[in-house]
Amino acid sequence: MAPSSTLGTSTTPTPGNPFRQERVGSMRDADELQQIKDGLAPPSRATKDARSLSNASIFGPRGASLANTVAGPGSFSSNLKNLNGPRHAGSRPELNTFTSREDVHLDEMGASERRQADFREKINKELKIKTGSENLLDALLQKPSKQSKDQRFKVESELSSSNRKIAELKSQLEDEIERSKRPSTPNQNSNQNRLSSLFRGSPLRSPSHVGFVSDVEQIESNPEAESPTFVLAETLQALEVEGMQPDYYVSKANGLVELFKRHPTLKYDLAWSIFGLRVQTMLLSESREVVAAGYRVTRHAIADRKSLQTVRNLHTDSLVILSLVKESKATIEREQALKFIRAFLDVKDGVKELSNAVVRTVVSVAEHTEDRLRNMAILTLTEILIRDGALVKTAGGLAPLTDALSDGTYPGSESLVSAFLYLTDAPQLRKILSSGRELEAPFSAFTDPLAAHGHEEKLKVNARSIASILNTWPGLFTLAARGFATLRSLILSLFHPEPFARDLVLDLLFDVLHIKPPSWTSSFLAGRRLTTYGRVTNIKPDQMEQQWQVESEDDANRVNLIDQYTALILAVLVHCQLIEALSDLIEEAVDLSLRRKTTLLLGEVLKLANYSLPSGVSSNLQVLPSLMKNPFQDIEDDSPGAPVSSIIYQVDSVNRTLHRTSAATASTANTKVNPDNKNNQKTIESSKPRLSVDMDEIHFRSLLVETQVVSTVNYIKWKWDLILDIIEGPLLNPKRLDEAIKATKFLKRLVGFYRPFKYRFSNARNTKPNQRYVRVGCALFRCLLQTYEGVQYLTESKLLRQLAECLAQLDRMSGLTSTSPLFAADRVSETMTSGYFTLLGALSSDAQGLVMLARWRILNMFYRIIDLQDREDLIRLLLGNMDFSIDSHLRVMLSKALTSCPKAIRIFSTKLLRKYATQDIPTNSQDTSSDVAYWAIRLLVTQLYDPEVEVSEVAVQILQEACNRKPYLEYVVKCRPALDHLGEIGAPLLLRFLSTSLGYKYLDGLDYITQEMDDWFLGRNEKYVTLVEASLSRALSHESERPKSIIDEPLLRQQLGIVPPHFYRELTRTKEGCKLLKESGHLEEFVSTIQSFWSESEDAETMLKVKGCLWAVGNVGSMELGAPFLEVSNVVRYIIMIAEESEVMSMRGTAFFVLGLISRSLHGMEILAEHGWDAATDQNGQSLGYCLPPSLDILFSIQPAVVDLSARTQMTLTSMPPARDEEDPTEARVVNLVIDLGNTVLTKRAIGELHNIRNKKPELFKSVAVFRRVMYIFECHRFRLPVMRFVIDMFDKNVMRQIVLEEESEDEDEDEVESQPMTAKPFPST
Repeated sequence: MAPSSTLGTSTTPTPGNPFRQERVGSMRDADELQQIKDGLAPPSRATKDARSLSNASIFGPRGASLANTVAGPGSFSSNLKNLNGPRHAGSRPELNTFTSREDVHLDEMGASERRQADFREKINKELKIKTGSENLLDALLQKPSKQSKDQRFKVESELSSSNRKIAELKSQLEDEIERSKRPSTPNQNSNQNRLSSLFRGSPLRSPSHVGFVSDVEQIESNPEAESPTFVLAETLQALEVEGMQPDYYVSKANGLVELFKRHPTLKYDLAWSIFGLRVQTMLLSESREVVAAGYRVTRHAIADRKSLQTVRNLHTDSLVILSLVKESKATIEREQALKFIRAFLDVKDGVKELSNAVVRTVVSVAEHTEDRLRNMAILTLTEILIRDGALVKTAGGLAPLTDALSDGTYPGSESLVSAFLYLTDAPQLRKILSSGRELEAPFSAFTDPLAAHGHEEKLKVNARSIASILNTWPGLFTLAARGFATLRSLILSLFHPEPFARDLVLDLLFDVLHIKPPSWTSSFLAGRRLTTYGRVTNIKPDQMEQQWQVESEDDANRVNLIDQYTALILAVLVHCQLIEALSDLIEEAVDLSLRRKTTLLLGEVLKLANYSLPSGVSSNLQVLPSLMKNPFQDIEDDSPGAPVSSIIYQVDSVNRTLHRTSAATASTANTKVNPDNKNNQKTIESSKPRLSVDMDEIHFRSLLVETQVVSTVNYIKWKWDLILDIIEGPLLNPKRLDEAIKATKFLKRLVGFYRPFKYRFSNARNTKPNQRYVRVGCALFRCLLQTYEGVQYLTESKLLRQLAECLAQLDRMSGLTSTSPLFAADRVSETMTSGYFTLLGALSSDAQGLVMLARWRILNMFYRIIDLQDREDLIRLLLGNMDFSIDSHLRVMLSKALTSCPKAIRIFSTKLLRKYATQDIPTNSQDTSSDVAYWAIRLLVTQLYDPEVEVSEVAVQILQEACNRKPYLEYVVKCRPALDHLGEIGAPLLLRFLSTSLGYKYLDGLDYITQEMDDWFLGRNEKYVTLVEASLSRALSHESERPKSIIDEPLLRQQLGIVPPHFYRELTRTKEGCKLLKESGHLEEFVSTIQSFWSESEDAETMLKVKGCLWAVGNVGSMELGAPFLEVSNVVRYIIMIAEESEVMSMRGTAFFVLGLISRSLHGMEILAEHGWDAATDQNGQSLGYCLPPSLDILFSIQPAVVDLSARTQMTLTSMPPARDEEDPTEARVVNLVIDLGNTVLTKRAIGELHNIRNKKPELFKSVAVFRRVMYIFECHRFRLPVMRFVIDMFDKNVMRQIVLEEESEDEDEDEVESQPMTAKPFPST
C-alpha cells in the first residue's frame, strides 16, 4: 500500500494542464517537473496538513502574483510587501497595484504566447518519447516472445499513452490558439470581478483553500475549460479529509461520478494505487450512504476486464458479500452493491471475474422471498445464466430461477423464459440444466388445484410465460418431448375447478393459435342470438379498415411464417386431444359464458384446421367424433351440461357465422378503405339491410316524422340510425328527395345542423358516439350528389359558403379574421370541427363536388393550409380525408405536400399513396383505376429521391407491395428508378424487378445481377438468416409493436412474419434467371454445404452458413421453375434429416420452414410426398405452404441431454486458507457449526453453541484466519441469507478492515512491531 505522503497527488498523468501550468514556478528543474507530471512529487512538509501546504507551495492563492517565489502566510517577500492583503484591517488596498485594462490585455496576450510555447515544447517531448518507444518495440520484437513479453507489454502501454497525450496536447494547443484570436471585450460585471479580486487574497482564507475554491468556481462556471485530471486530483485530496459528515463524502463521490460521465476516457488512466485506497476507505465506512457512494464511484470507474481484476484485488468480493447480507433497512447500500455486480456484465468477458462466493450470495438474495432486492437479484442471475450458465449452476442459481418461473411473482417472466430457451436450444448448453424440465414450471399453477385459488395475477403471469415458450422452437420442442405430456396436462387443465383458471386457459389457446376474436364476440358471449337482424354481417367501415388487406396475383407466393408455425401448433394440440377436450367442456360446463366461449373457440379451431391442415387430418375433425358417439342424448337428462344436439347446433351456428363474417371481410378486401369512397360504401350497403328505395309516400312521411327531425330542432332527440337508413334508402329516389326538400323541413334542418355558424355540429364534443354525425353527413353529401335536384340544393345552401368563410380565416391575406376561429387548434382537437374535412372529402370523390369546391374557392384555401408551417394537424386532416381518384387540383396539392412540406407531412403523404398504388387491376376498359395507380406510382418513384431516408424507405415499401401485380411491376420498371443511393433500403425493390423478363433485361443492362449474385453468395445469405429470424421473433413476441394509426398498420403487417424477398427466389421466376443460376453453380455449392454439415451442432458460424444455404435452396424450390433443381440434387432428403434428427432445435425449425417453402410449388409438393410429408391445399388444389411429417412423434423426437454426475462442473473457488500446525479444537468446532447452519434440522443447536463459544472465546471472532475459513465455506456451500447475516454479524467489524487494508492482527503476531503507519481509517458514521 502506498504511503500516506502520496495521497495528495494526482491519480493520473496531467500533461498540458493549464490550471497547473500557470502556478508552477519557472525555476523548477526538469526532474521535479517530471515527478509532478507522474503524480509522485512529495509534499513540501510532512505534517498532518501536508496536502494544503503542498498545494499552497505549488499553486498559490488565486489572487496572488505569478512571481517565481510565492511566500506563505506570515513570511516576507523580497520587496517587503504582503502579497496576500493589507497589513492591518483599517488600511485601504493600494490601487496602484491594479493595472489598466490595456495592460491586462497585453499581459493576457503574453501569457497566451507562453502557454502556446509550453504546449509545443511538451508535444516535442512526447514525440521523442514516442519515437524511442517505437524503436525499443522494434528491438523487442526481434527477441523471443517468452523473454520479452513483459517488456513489450510495458512499451506498448507507454506508446499508447504517448499517442493519447500527443492528441490531448494538440487539442489544447489549438484551443489556446483559437482563444488568443478572440478579441478581448470588457465584461459588464468588470467592477464586480475587480472587487472580487481584492478579496481573493484575504488573510482570512488559507492559501490552499483560496486556490481550491477559486478553481472549483471557475470549473463550475465553465465546464468545458476544466482539466479532468486536475479535478480528479483535487476531489481525491478532498476525500482524504477525516472527521467530516457523510454528506460531505457523498457529494464528493457524486462529483467523481459526474466527472467520469463527462470524460469517459478518464477511467482508462486511473492510478488505482491511490484511487483504490480512497474506494477502500469509503467501503469500510460505517455510514450506509458513504458505502453506497463508494460502490457507485467504483462502478463508473470500471473500464475493461483488467480494471475488474484490479478492483477485485481491493478485496471487493468480501465487501460486496458483507453489504448484501445486511438487513433490508440498508437498502441503498445493498442496491448499489448489486449494481456494482451488474457492472461486471457490461464489460466484455467480465462475467468471468465474478467469484463463486459473490454469485452464491446473489442466489441467497434471490431465494429470500421477502427481500426487496429479490427481483433485481433474479434479473442479475438471468443475465449471468446467458453469459456463463455453468457459473450459475455451480452456485445453485437454477433452483431460485425455476421457482421464480413457477410461482408467477416475478414481473419479468418473459426475460427469464428467454434465458432458459437459450440454454435449451443447443445440446452443449442443455447439459447445464439439471433436469431439462425447467420450462415446465409455469404449468404447475394450472395443474395444481390448490395453487390457483386466489392467485389470479400469478396465473396471468404464468399464462404469458407459457405463451412465450410456445412461440419459440426450443420451447415447442421441449414441451412436445416425452410424448407431449406437458401439453396434454395444459389441455386437461381446461377442467380446472377454478373458473378463472379455465377461462385463462381458453384465452391462452386463443393467443397461441393467433385467433383474433370476431367483432361480434362480446354480443355472442352475452347470450345474444347471432342471426337476429343480420347483426354479424353489419360490419362498420372502421372495422373493415382494420381487417382488409391487399389481395394480388402474387399472394400465392407470399410466405407467412406465422401461419405455418400456427398450423404446426394446431396439429400438435389436435394430436393432444384438443377437439375432444373442448367438446367435453361444452358438454359438462355449467357456466353459460364459459360454454359459449368454448363453443366459439371450437368453431375457430375447426375453421383453422380446415384451412391449414392437410385434408387427411382436418376431414376427420369436422364431424366432431367425440360428440357424435351419443347424438340422441335425452334432453330431459338431469346432467348439468347441455344436450348434444344443442351443442352441435351452436357449433354449426358459430361456423356459419364465421363463414359469413369472413365472406363479408373478403368482399371488402378488394375495395378501398376510405369510408367516404362511394364504391366502398356500396359494398357496405350491400352487406346490411336498408330501407327500400321505392317506398310509398305515406310510409316515407311516417319515417320522417319518426326521426324527430321535423318535430324538434334539438338534435340530441333525433334518431340518427333511422336518419342514416333514410338517406341510404328512400332519399336515393329523386321523387322522395324532391318531396323531402319542398314538402318538409327534414332536409333543411338536417343540412342546417352542419352549418358552422349554427354552432351545433361544430360545438359537439369529439367523442366516439358523436362520430355518427360525420357518417350521416358523408352519406347525406353522397346522396345529394347523385341527383340534379340534390346538387342544386347543396350548391345554394349556406353550408359550403360558411365553410369557405371559416377556412378563409386561416389565410392572412384574405382579410377575414376572428377572435375565436372555427379551425383553431384547440377546437379541432376537442370538437367535431375536424369532421368538416371528412364532409369535404365526400365532395371530393365526385366531379360535381369538385365544382362546388372550386365555386366557393375552397380549393384555394386548401393551398393556403398546405403552406401553414405551424398547423400540421390541419394538413394531416386535409390530406387524409380528400379523395385523389379524380384528376384535379387536389393531386397538385398532394404533389406539393410530397415535396415542400416538413418531413413528417411528407411521410404521411407518401403513406396515403398506398391505397391508390395497390388498387385492383380493372376488368373493363371504362374503369380508370389503373390510371390512378399509375399516377400514384409516378409520385412514389419521385419520393425515392427525397433527401430524407425515412421518406424513401416508405416509398420503397409501397412500391414493393404494388409490384405484386405484374402490370404495375412493369410500369415501375418503365419508370427506370435509380436506387443506388438507397443501398440496402432499395435492394428489395430491385429484387422484384427480376420477376419479369423486362425487369431482368433492365437490371442486366445495369450490371446489377452479377454483382448482386456474388454479394449473396459471399455473405448476404447469412444476413438474410438474421433478418428472417428477427422478423419471426418480433411477430411471435407476446407484446408486439402496435401501429400508431390505421395508415401505419398495413405497412407494419407486411413486414412481420413475411419471408423477405430473396435474390435466388426472384431469379428463378424467369427462364433467363434459371439459366444464369445453372451456369453459376451456386446452387450446387449450397447443396454441398447442406450435405456436409447437416448434423453440425457446435460451431455457430457453420450452423449460420447452413441456415443461409437452407433458405436459399428453399426459396429456389418454392418456384415452379426452380423446383426441378432440387430433384436433381436430392437435397430434400437432407433437409428432412435436419428437421427430424438435428440436435439443435432452431436448426430443426429452419428446416421445417424451408420444407414449407418447397411445398408451395407443385413439383416440390410431389417431392415431399415421395418422402411421406403431406401438404395442405385449398379447394383448387393449390398448396398453402404448410406441410406436416407422417408422424409428429418423428418430428419432435429429440434425445435428452445426458448430465454426467460423476464429473461435476469445476468450480472456480478461492484457495482454502491454510490450516495451522496446531489447530485450535474450538476453532475447528466453530467451522463445523457454521457448516451445520446449512442444515435446517441442526440450525437451532448450532446457533446456541456459537453464542456460547463467542461468550467464552471472543478472540476467535476477531481472527482473520477464522473469518477467511468461514467465507470459504460460504463459497462452497449453499446458505440462506439470514444464516449468512447471522454468521458475519458474529465477527468483529475490525476483521473486515484488517482484510481489506491488509493489516496484521495483534493476536496473530504479537511480537512484531508494526513498521508502517496506518494508511487509512474508516469514515465515521453519523
